[in-house]
Amino acid sequence: MNILITIETSRKLKNIKWGLIMMDRNIPTWKIAATYIGTVVGAGFASGQEILQFFAVFGINGLLGLSIATLLFMVFGYIIMDLGRRLDSRSHIEIIKFSGNNWISTFIDYLIIFFLFGALTTMIAGSGAMLAQQFNISGIWGNALMTITATITVLTGLNGVVNSISFVVPFLLISATGISVVSVLNTPSASEITTIASTAGSLVNNWLLSAVLYTSYNILLSVSILAPLGSRAESKKAVNRGALIGSIGLGLGATVIYLALTKSMASVKNLEVPMIFIAGRISYPVQLIYATVLLTEIYTTAVSSLYGFVARITDLRSPLAKFLIIGTAVLAFIASQLGFSTMIKYLYPLAGYGGIVMLVVLVINKMKVSVIK
Repeated sequence: MNILITIETSRKLKNIKWGLIMMDRNIPTWKIAATYIGTVVGAGFASGQEILQFFAVFGINGLLGLSIATLLFMVFGYIIMDLGRRLDSRSHIEIIKFSGNNWISTFIDYLIIFFLFGALTTMIAGSGAMLAQQFNISGIWGNALMTITATITVLTGLNGVVNSISFVVPFLLISATGISVVSVLNTPSASEITTIASTAGSLVNNWLLSAVLYTSYNILLSVSILAPLGSRAESKKAVNRGALIGSIGLGLGATVIYLALTKSMASVKNLEVPMIFIAGRISYPVQLIYATVLLTEIYTTAVSSLYGFVARITDLRSPLAKFLIIGTAVLAFIASQLGFSTMIKYLYPLAGYGGIVMLVVLVINKMKVSVIK
């Protein structure tokens, strides 16, 4: 199976976050589903912090929110890949520009760029939070280590970025799901599934809005992968089934993490990386293994985010590129001092609000292309 990072190095960003896309022209259903899951599952998801902030804090209503988010992932995953197939998209730009509104397409493009920097900052913060929680050392050392490592990797160029990306995401999803299932089975009662965590000060205080925003910001990051993926699908049926299976996989994975968190809410509600605590309840070796896998995923996300951000701003072959890479990393390190949970609590919903514009555009474009074709 051929894989290639397809981040454009001059003008338009073609790929984000996972950075992996299969270049076959006849991609089957299972590859589409796996890629869809891979674009959404990341360090925020597997750390448990995303599921905690967007769903678990709402108690039993959070489970309903997860169901709605799963349905929305199904609908918009299908819309993006179907538009990609019909328009023969090479990036997200084709399906956004199909609206005919340059202002909207520019806004979405800049929003993606902004969120790339935000994702980099969040990953740096996450590395510090994880090392602090796991080894009781100052988080700033973890922040610095991730900043330096990601910077050096990106400075080596495209080959360094390609070599840094592996099949961590599927393994991470399997690990997170397995640990959550074991935790749920070993926790005596589901009576703790109540709204006991505070959402004060958050940009999200409603479970239904939370489900929409969670879908919105993840679709915002996924569109650059899903659009060309749809154009390479082996058939319309593969697109339909891929969106269906992928969204169900995401929903099931998120649900078991939700159950593990809500059954231990009193213990995890104030933790930066709750799934590390959940893994530790099983055994210390399991906790160490999961921490290592999660740290690797944080690293790959940080590298692809830094590379994608700089690639969109300047030609990576220019003398300015190295200074921009280092400068961006330093700024992200400074911003990371806000904290991992704080970044997810405020940055992700903010991107979600902006991403709602893209969801509306996608629905309009889907109706337009259905009429034309």
